[in-house]
Amino acid sequence: MKKIVRASSFFLLATLAACATPEEQSQELAFTPVNYSTLNGWAQETPESLLPILRDECQRIERLPFETRLGGVPDFIRNGSLAGEWRGACEALRAVPNEAQAARTYFETWFVPYAINANAFYTGYYEPLVYASAQRGGEFQTPLYAKPADLVRARDTSGNWVNGRWQGQQFKPYYSRAEIDRGALAGQGLELAWLRSPEDLFFLQIQGSGRLFMTDGSTRRVGFAARNGQAYVPIGRVLVQQGELAANQVNMTTIRNWLAAHPDRAQAVLEQNPNYVFFRNISDISLDRGAPGALGVPLTPGRSLAVDRKTIPLGVPIWVETRLPDAQGHIGDWRHLTFAQDIGTDIKGAGRADLFTGWGPMAEMVAGNLHEHGRMTVLLPRPPA
Repeated sequence: MKKIVRASSFFLLATLAACATPEEQSQELAFTPVNYSTLNGWAQETPESLLPILRDECQRIERLPFETRLGGVPDFIRNGSLAGEWRGACEALRAVPNEAQAARTYFETWFVPYAINANAFYTGYYEPLVYASAQRGGEFQTPLYAKPADLVRARDTSGNWVNGRWQGQQFKPYYSRAEIDRGALAGQGLELAWLRSPEDLFFLQIQGSGRLFMTDGSTRRVGFAARNGQAYVPIGRVLVQQGELAANQVNMTTIRNWLAAHPDRAQAVLEQNPNYVFFRNISDISLDRGAPGALGVPLTPGRSLAVDRKTIPLGVPIWVETRLPDAQGHIGDWRHLTFAQDIGTDIKGAGRADLFTGWGPMAEMVAGNLHEHGRMTVLLPRPPA
């Protein structure tokens, strides 16, 4: 859910690599209507398996006021930016059986594909599993904090929402990672759990949600609650600038290995990123489902995307054509229908997206090695009759 911060939802973007950014687009942004026949692999997709995901979305969207904005560039998004514009597609979905041809006909009837002329760039994020203790002791010395009461949002002089704290009559930036590491929040009872290392905390913050394997054998889930509002600085970029890693070597594995090999320098490097994420306990979603994304529905491995809400509305299906690593690390073509269900502060621009890969070692491996270009086609719902 990375990395950093997957904002109003419960996630963070996991962009660690200093060089993992899409190519600059020289042409103007365009959303061009296309036929389903232009979607490479559409005939091999299994749309009936995706109906439950869309039903979850419709239950969420239909509870929103009609004029609720789901996102998207107003000049390019023909339909689907407002919750009320989903009414026709969601009402029609109720009558669709879980059968292949009926599901395919439904999508082709109620959603119009629009090709984005940007060179799409995909990365991945996942739910990490970290060891934790309910009490401080032994190797468990790193606190996992809930949102502090004095962390609030306010509008700056430009009208933008910012996070910070009030000090008298002055609104100030919230404590940085270094200040929090040095005890700025100690003694407030904010500890949800205690982790084994600052590195475990940092990677949990990058993903924005995760699973805690407790010392009593139980598993707990935590999700994104808030961030301190400080700028996010990729530590992969820091390590490249310090000559510790080559730009083409930066990924989650190499960063974690470097931190483990340099315990005397690890905290200083981590504190180069002042951004800090706070969590909340998640107890209402079973362990066989992903944590909630920005849309408020549980994420689905291999089907949920984090997108830039300024360009693409939350909820819309997105046809992805890219390449993905397999269990052996081999890269192969990957063409599937996904859904825009999450956001991330480092996910910016049309064609930029972060694929949720799930949880466990395989999900971590895929997420850590996914840095691929490709095509992106957005499926916008047709307006209600």
